[in-house]
Amino acid sequence: MRMTIKRGSEAPRPSAEPPKGPRALRILIADDERDTVLTLMMLLREEGHEVRGVYDGRQVLDAIHGFDPDVVVLDIAMPKLSGWEVARQVRARSGGDKRMLIGVSGEYKNDVDRLLSEVVGFDHYLLKPCSPNALLALLEPLRTPQAPL
Repeated sequence: MRMTIKRGSEAPRPSAEPPKGPRALRILIADDERDTVLTLMMLLREEGHEVRGVYDGRQVLDAIHGFDPDVVVLDIAMPKLSGWEVARQVRARSGGDKRMLIGVSGEYKNDVDRLLSEVVGFDHYLLKPCSPNALLALLEPLRTPQAPL
């Protein structure tokens, strides 16, 4: 809380802070389809987010370490490491870290695939082609500043 001090005998009093708008997120897009990565990056940058893109599972792990994203949008069927393996490793290494992991697949669409995604640590699972509005709706709770307790 900021304090406003007036000259004279008046005591300091709190000043109202301006309301904060939605915050920008750091988002990592991982898909072996370059057009998908570029399209999502453009969409999310237009929304004001800081975005990076990678094209295989090993690059995801490196990018998480260097970029420290709030959200990872991760294709399941990627070269070098599957999205499921990447998610498993991220959750195993994270300790108490709870970055949002969103799995995306055009290939793995069955209930068992969704269940496996939950088990390895995905927060959400979308099917390709996923609606941009569905993705933005998942991000919205992270963007909204929390009221002080």
